[in-house]
Amino acid sequence: MSISSLGTRPRHSFQTDDPVLEPIAEKVQAGERLSFEDGLALYRSGDILAVGWMANLVRERLHGDLAFFNVNRHINPTNVCIASCRLCAFGRKKGSADTYTMALEEAWETAGKGLTEAVTEFHIVGGLHPDLPFEYFMDLVSGLKKRYPQVHIKAFTMVEVAFLAKRGKMSIVEALERMKAAGVDSCPGGGAEIFADRVRHIICDHKIDGSEWLETARLTHLAGLRSNATMLYGHIENDEDRVDHLLKLRAVQDETGGFQTFIPLSFHPENTALGHLPKSTGMMDIKQIAVSRLLLDNFAHIKSYWQMVTPKMAQISLRFGADDIDGTVIEEKIYHDAGASTPQGMRRQDLMRLITEAGRVPFERDTLYRAVTRDEASFTVAI
Repeated sequence: MSISSLGTRPRHSFQTDDPVLEPIAEKVQAGERLSFEDGLALYRSGDILAVGWMANLVRERLHGDLAFFNVNRHINPTNVCIASCRLCAFGRKKGSADTYTMALEEAWETAGKGLTEAVTEFHIVGGLHPDLPFEYFMDLVSGLKKRYPQVHIKAFTMVEVAFLAKRGKMSIVEALERMKAAGVDSCPGGGAEIFADRVRHIICDHKIDGSEWLETARLTHLAGLRSNATMLYGHIENDEDRVDHLLKLRAVQDETGGFQTFIPLSFHPENTALGHLPKSTGMMDIKQIAVSRLLLDNFAHIKSYWQMVTPKMAQISLRFGADDIDGTVIEEKIYHDAGASTPQGMRRQDLMRLITEAGRVPFERDTLYRAVTRDEASFTVAI
């Protein structure tokens, strides 16, 4: 069943107790682009059902009842990191007692442990290690590609790309070409956090700044690699910062078309320097999904990452603008080090059940959103 054949189901007309939302709903129904002021109004509205109605309208206009997931495996090769981000519970300073760095054979073996369900994607992110050479990461990727040629390698955030280019004493463009030659097929979207300088200086001052992240993403797309994009919310940012972040991503997407998916990531304060902050609420999580769907009109997909918001909230988000709930994951370290209480991984059948019970149609995809068809012994990808 194709996306285009599903269409949009009949629905009741828009209703709200918040008159500020009425002109925004008219824009949404007409397919018009929303403004910065519209974004602020959406965040500040208390009528979450009306905001969700609009987001669901857009979501079903694009994808009908389909909800996407994949069978993936996370690999975090090292937790040694030169950065001292206050938002992070994963990174460790060199020499700390609880650091680890995988030998290449260990990383390749770890990847193989996740192939029991015929993994279609390796998702690779890690710390900014001060001593590992550029070649370590290229050997890691090329070794995976040699051993598992059928698996898509999604590796290195924009922060890592910029750092590895500097480590290798080369331009970002040259580093991207080397990564492609080694076997990188696309890039994850982490490290974007919040682009506003005021916030970034407090939560992640040791990373590239927001404009550098956006420029690295632009160069990644121009090099022929697609990527995801993220936003970390629920810490010290305000509504203006969130809207600014989304519209900056929208502007890059207008230019390159290289972003595949946007993933809002709720901040988990446990075990971080910002541990005094409260966790995000369910209302905040759902509203972030919905507003993202409405402002990012040029993004095909909005992902509700079940590892961050819990499987139950991911189900609900499928009615508030999200069309993707990520994948099986198998093992995830970064958010669990920050106190995430969700399972380390989930079976393919469990993801399908979550989607079906939400009234959506499960659509197993590969990283590029092509259909994956399985039988008992193998799988094929529709190209």
